[in-house]
Parts: sequence; C-alpha cells; structure tokens
Amino acid sequence: MMRLKGKRHFIGIIVLMLSYNLQVMAQTFVAQDDPIAAMLDSLATKKILEEAYSRPVTPKNNKYHFASDSIPRYDEFIYESRLAKLDANSPFDLQYHESVKGYIDLYTFRKRELVSRMLGQAQLYYPMFEEVLDKYNLPLELKHLAIIESALNPLAKSRAGATGLWQFMYPTGKMYGLNVTSYVDERCDPLKETIAAAEYLQALYSMFGDWQMVLAAYNGGPGTINRAIRRSGGKKTYWEIRPYLPKETQGYVPAFIAANYVMNFYAEHNIYPAIPKKTYFELDTVVIKQPLTFAQLSGVLDVSTEEIQYFNPTYKKQVIPAGGYVLTLPKTKIGKFVNNEQEIYALINQQSQQQKLLAEATTVKETQISHTVRKNEKLGTIARKYGVTIADLKTWNYIGKKGIKPGRKLVVYVKEKQVNAAPAASENNAIVDQNLANKAMEKTENKKLAENTTTKSVYYYKVKKGDSLYKIASDHGMSVEELKKLNKLSSKSKLSIGQQLTVKQSS
Repeated sequence: MMRLKGKRHFIGIIVLMLSYNLQVMAQTFVAQDDPIAAMLDSLATKKILEEAYSRPVTPKNNKYHFASDSIPRYDEFIYESRLAKLDANSPFDLQYHESVKGYIDLYTFRKRELVSRMLGQAQLYYPMFEEVLDKYNLPLELKHLAIIESALNPLAKSRAGATGLWQFMYPTGKMYGLNVTSYVDERCDPLKETIAAAEYLQALYSMFGDWQMVLAAYNGGPGTINRAIRRSGGKKTYWEIRPYLPKETQGYVPAFIAANYVMNFYAEHNIYPAIPKKTYFELDTVVIKQPLTFAQLSGVLDVSTEEIQYFNPTYKKQVIPAGGYVLTLPKTKIGKFVNNEQEIYALINQQSQQQKLLAEATTVKETQISHTVRKNEKLGTIARKYGVTIADLKTWNYIGKKGIKPGRKLVVYVKEKQVNAAPAASENNAIVDQNLANKAMEKTENKKLAENTTTKSVYYYKVKKGDSLYKIASDHGMSVEELKKLNKLSSKSKLSIGQQLTVKQSS
C-alpha cells in the first residue's frame, strides 16, 4: 500500500513538472505560425536579396572572440541588464518580461540568418525612417516597429491584406493619402508609407498619451484598445490591459522590445549584417516624364529588372505610369538617365513604334497537323507539347469518357506567326551607349572646328532619315571615300539619325 502511494506521489510530481515546463515553454517560445515569424520568413523568399547582399562574415577582430559558428546564449539577468540600459534613454518601457524572451530567442537563435538580412535591409531604410521620425518629432525607436510589421520587406503582405514596410490596410492607406491603382501601390513606397505611418502614430499618441498603448493600437486598432480598457475596469497601461487584448496584440509589444534588443545587441549574439551592395546614401531619384517599363529601363541603363523592382517596389506590373512618378536607382544609373534623358525617351519611343509596326505586320496562321497518341500519353502532355489547351483538343476531336488510346490520331491546330510585310527598319537602332559615343564625337569635332576656324570649306551635316553615305557625299561634291576618311568611318560603319558628319561646303 505504501509502495502504491509512493508511486502515485511520484507520478503527481512528474505531472506538476510537466505542467510547469509547458507553461514556461508557452511563455518562452513563439508559435510557428506567429505573424512576426512569418514576416521574417518572407525575407527568405526574396530572390533579389541573394544578389543585393553579400553573405555576412564574422569579423576576425570581433570584440567577443566568437568562432564563426558560435551561437551565444545568456541568462535572464543579462537580458534584463541590457534592456535596462536601453530603457534608461527611451520613452518606451523597455522592461524584460518572460514574453519578451520568446522573441529574443526567435531573433537570436531560430531566425538568426534572416536577422542578418534584416540588419542589411536596415542600412537601406533606417536613415530614411530616422529623417521622417525626427521631422514629426517622434521617438527614433519607432523605426524598429517596421521590423515587427514587415521584417523590412517593402513587398510584405499579411494574411489580412496589410501591405508594405508599415503594413497599411487599404482603407487606412487611403485615409493617409496612399494611392492604390492597377499599376501603383503607394503602400509599398518606402518614403510615402513612412510619412503616413508617422502621421498615424502621431494621431494614436494624441488618443492614448502612452507609447506602449500606441504600439498596441497600431497593431489592433484604437477600438480594440478602448474595449480592452473597458473590460479591465478602466486600466490605462499596456501590461494592465494585456490579458484583455487579442492574442496577436498581446505579443506585439514584447516583440517590439525584443526588436530593440536585437538591433542593439546583435554582435553579442555573433550576428552580423549582410553587406548591402547599395545603402540609402548611394541611391538617387528622378521624376519620369513618360510611361516606361522596367524592361525598357533595363535595356538602356544596363541594370536588371529585378534590381529595378527591388529599389522601386511601388510599381505592381513593372511599369512606371504617367503622372510624375519617381524612379529610384543607384546614383550612377540615375546620372546616366539624366545625362541622356531625351535620347532615352526617343530611343524607347522608336522601339515601341517598331514593335507596333511589327505586330501590325504579323498575323497568326493555324496549321493543321496529325498527332499519333503514344503509350501512357495524356491529353495534358499533348496540349503542352503544341501550346494549346485540353479544351482545344476536345473541340477538334471527339473524346469520350474513356479518353484517348495509343495509336489514335488527333487533329491539332498549331499557331504560327507569319510576317506579311516587313516594316521599314529605322536606321536609328543604336543603343544608348552609341548615342553617348556620338555625343562625345560631336564634342570632339566641335572643339576641332573651334581650333581651326580658317578651314571654311568644311562644315557639319546632321544625318536625316533616308540618308546614305553615297547620297551625302554626292550632295556635297565628295566621293564616298573622302567622306569616310574625313569622318574616320570604316566600310562597316552605320549611320544614325541625328549623327553629325564633317563634309565639304557644297558650291
């Protein structure tokens, strides 16, 4: 009997220990489907970040002498003391709580590689955040709020539809002047959305007068906070009303405290920023004067469409529409655009016209062929082979419920493009680099002309549409060889409309 009682007592202790451990785990660890963890994971799927950042390397002279694969862990006293240092200089209540530890573990242990990317992203966005927050006289610590909202991913989108670095819903975005059309979503415009976030945060502070409550309201909405205040019996601090808040909002302020921690003490956890190829101070902007596609800009500026998308997340369909929208790129690319703006527009307009003419001169012809069904071949396989749909195959051939059998011949209509008449090819098919070369040549020749004003029998001629070397030489009483020699042209040289040639004065 005593032995049985002892066994029951032992089992009771085990149950109590398990119960306690489960409670601690619930307080310490963040759920796998936590929206903050999900936003961090969104950085892993951004392919452009593989090119935009170099992999972080632990500095050899790191002050803690960590090995490259070391993952330091600390006790609660260390977390408390480090947060106390931050709290001493902050209007936020950056106190350590058990709920904070789960998010510290998320950032410094479970998602440490993604935190490296986030630290790299911070070099692109934090300077701009600080400028805007300072202009609106808001605490600079609010820059870390974008970590909770989007993990600094400007294209982040929540399950509820909130979008951008600061995660604005459509109605709230419209309220703060963020335009959304078929081509543009200004909730993804880093600067415009940051300004909207600053104005919204100001409005929330005027309602609640407490920054912790402002954070909770940013996540759950002012109505949710007011309901929690009523349910709590009129309490006015976040930690007092926290039990009455939705689960996600209960974790929001702890996550913000943990974000402040990791963005200040990442080196203590042997985490280092991914090194960005471009930082905020290496970017520039220009207002676009006519609609342009990313593909067109890629061709003339020698930059990938992925990189253009990375720096311009506002544009939903890789098109910058009319209306004074802004292009953001590294300063060298913006400089090239500005210096050759008219040539770029002219070239792109010409390419668009050529594509239009080609489309008008091209018709689609359908050719009937016969396909013999092979063993184990399915309708979907045949449809993909010929670029048609299963519905097309069923329309062209009677196919019953039993499907198709090997050896059966199917009628298939294959579409082929047919050029009716080739459009007139423009002589100005040079790329922008050639335009630059022509500009340089023009400057050089102008300088030569200024230095040799006595040579009055020579002047410049600008190439027009339809011109050829033979026509220009004949019009100015020259031979083709003289014209080539005077302009240092080879037999393979091609003329471009607007190109300046040196010719003899015609009599």
